[in-house]
Amino acid sequence: MSSLATQLQTELDALRAAGTLKVLKHLSSPMDTRVRMQEAGDEVLVLSANNYLGLANHPEVIAAGKRALDEYGAGTASVRFICGTFTVHEEIERSIAALHRTEAALTYPSCWQANTGLMPAIAGEGDALISDALNHASLIDGCRMSKAKRYVYKHADMADLTAKLEEAKGARRRFIITDGVFSMEGSIAPLPDILQLAKQYDATVIMDDCHGVGVLGTHGRGTAEHFGVEGQVDIITGTLGKALGGAAGGYIAGPRALIDYLNQVSRPQLFSNALPATIAASAGMAIDILNREPERVARLHAITRRMRDGLRARGFSPLDGPSAIVPIIVGDTAFAIRMSQELLKEGIFVTGFGYPVVPEGTARLRLQMCATLTDAQIDEALEKITKVGKALGVV
Repeated sequence: MSSLATQLQTELDALRAAGTLKVLKHLSSPMDTRVRMQEAGDEVLVLSANNYLGLANHPEVIAAGKRALDEYGAGTASVRFICGTFTVHEEIERSIAALHRTEAALTYPSCWQANTGLMPAIAGEGDALISDALNHASLIDGCRMSKAKRYVYKHADMADLTAKLEEAKGARRRFIITDGVFSMEGSIAPLPDILQLAKQYDATVIMDDCHGVGVLGTHGRGTAEHFGVEGQVDIITGTLGKALGGAAGGYIAGPRALIDYLNQVSRPQLFSNALPATIAASAGMAIDILNREPERVARLHAITRRMRDGLRARGFSPLDGPSAIVPIIVGDTAFAIRMSQELLKEGIFVTGFGYPVVPEGTARLRLQMCATLTDAQIDEALEKITKVGKALGVV
């Protein structure tokens, strides 16, 4: 074994000894409210997926992907500007733009690539990027990759954002960067206040709405619909890998000039194969279902309230918020992982998160709701979470 491999193995052994090593779980069935898991030896109830609308295993979503495979084959075998744009790419991008009330949209293989391809392309020397402290890692890395000056404001703190905008007054261009829904907290950005400050300081707002689309707003169009400010956010990034089919893929939605410009200079766009047609088609069908079945969103809201209220009634203190993310803070990383392991023994699949995903001392179980969960499944989950919580002294 090389010295590097030996050193890495030592670090892995230390994580295992501390009880903080991440271990993959292996599924042998499609993503749904219940899945077959090899480690459990049976079916488990899933409370750990981003499958907010229950569309990952929807028959129409699957059929759309199959048709695209027959029509377009396995992939483009190239980047888009060379020979890799199918008509299905244009179709999904029109659907995304309509969903977000923007002029245009552009797809990427993932939202990570969208975020890291956006900031370096539009913000350079002389510009300022002003980012929420709890933004997703892809937004943070996108900012780091840019040559613009970087500022970080305290989470959702408009006074601190104002102070940072004042500091950046001399910049050529100013960008305020925020998640719509913060994935580890379940909280949402104070978007109307951000938009007001952006107008006051002539700043461009970039919002990652990966956990908002399909969840927030009466029709599931995301954080902007939730606040009644659709069409006012300059640039929205998002994913097709959560509520919109659950496979993969990301996007940027905004002005036509932005999308045309990104096609010229965004490095992940220029040097990555196009989104597979199967994903584009299945995600397009997921958007169609979202548009025609807003009751899925209403059900998601109802099931989330049932879970949060049930946890409180049993002595837990889940973080509040309007999203479909229900975090339970337990403190220590190893303890969060242990609690998730004990829940798995009870047939409940929920992941424990700790440092460095969240700050030290704020490790948590992150429960994520799905519109196709039944009341009986929520009751089952509450019973078993309470059982494990009492055994471990959480309640």
